[in-house]
Amino acid sequence: MTTSETFKLSIIVPVYNEGETILTVLQKLNNLKKFYQNIQIIVINDGSKDNSLDILESNKSLFDILINNPTNKGKGNAVKKGLEVADGDYITFQDADLEYDPDDFKKFLNLIHMVEPDLIIGSRFNYADYSRSHYILNKIGNKFMTFLFNIIYNTTFTDIYSCYACFKKNLIINETLKTDGFEQHAEILCNVVKNGKKFYEVPINYNGRSHDEGKKIKFYHIFAVIFQILFGRFK
Repeated sequence: MTTSETFKLSIIVPVYNEGETILTVLQKLNNLKKFYQNIQIIVINDGSKDNSLDILESNKSLFDILINNPTNKGKGNAVKKGLEVADGDYITFQDADLEYDPDDFKKFLNLIHMVEPDLIIGSRFNYADYSRSHYILNKIGNKFMTFLFNIIYNTTFTDIYSCYACFKKNLIINETLKTDGFEQHAEILCNVVKNGKKFYEVPINYNGRSHDEGKKIKFYHIFAVIFQILFGRFK
């Protein structure tokens, strides 16, 4: 990025039993600083039972803040803890596996500089170069949730449950977030869209894992997500 750095991006990284991938993820996130330096990396170890914490404590130069939950409290709880200490103008999330490529954040940074959006979602369906084929039920569920969200909130997204969502921090109040599970992503999006005006979507690459490889979200999580979409619109 050739222009002056006028905004700060906080990247929240929840970690649960990702010892095989977390070091590579953090190295890739740090490579972003060659492109744009004003980035804050916040890692929350959510009670990992493998060697994730040991790796984190041995590589403190790769992040700005480490929060350690002694027991697993869920991704939503980890996100809320990250939001408590994040001081960026914009917030985004990075899973600790390698399903998403941190290099795609460059598209977010360029778009923020150009138009100062309230929300950017990275679409795995309008993908940049590749998207790994994954479970059909998960895709059907995502398509339905996205359709429902678009109808209720008058938007045109293609992939609301992409992990890569970036938004202005001042559009949510962390203390008002109620959920701790996978449905928290919907709760955050509902608040951001209700409070914001300028929404964008960019293509990203996706290398989704199978459940055998460690994928944690399941099809049945759709029911809590749908509730949050409906509840968030009418509360």
